[in-house]
Amino acid sequence: MKNNINIKNKKAKFEYEILDKYTAGIKLAGTEIKSIREGKASIAESFCEFSNHELFVINMTVQEYSHATYFNHDPKHARKLLLNRKELKKLEKEVKNSGLTIVPLRLFINDRGLAKMQIALAKGKKLYDKRETIKDRESKRRLDRIQKDYK
Repeated sequence: MKNNINIKNKKAKFEYEILDKYTAGIKLAGTEIKSIREGKASIAESFCEFSNHELFVINMTVQEYSHATYFNHDPKHARKLLLNRKELKKLEKEVKNSGLTIVPLRLFINDRGLAKMQIALAKGKKLYDKRETIKDRESKRRLDRIQKDYK
């Protein structure tokens, strides 16, 4: 069974400067994983936050599973991220001391069928950094078009 679920947070790379990436497991209920396998999840507005030395993803939307009974899950509740204790301590120290933030980049299903989330330690971009990103992207597109015409 080939799982090609790959839900991305496209705004994250535009809004933030990515410093370090981690892959974390997610603690999910049965109907949540079934809904994710159908591709009915969104991490566009989500962010990560520490609570009692544990990392949670907040505002991640997993739509209700269509074939579930009244035991269905709440679409927007906080979900615990599973990382090594050493990684959690390092991330918590970075967030508290230097004012960085933790942003989810993508949600995927690995080879063993488990839901994983790629998170990043990130620093918010200023407005002029965003303008620079747009300029670089547009100049790259122009160069690609010119190269395509001369081939």
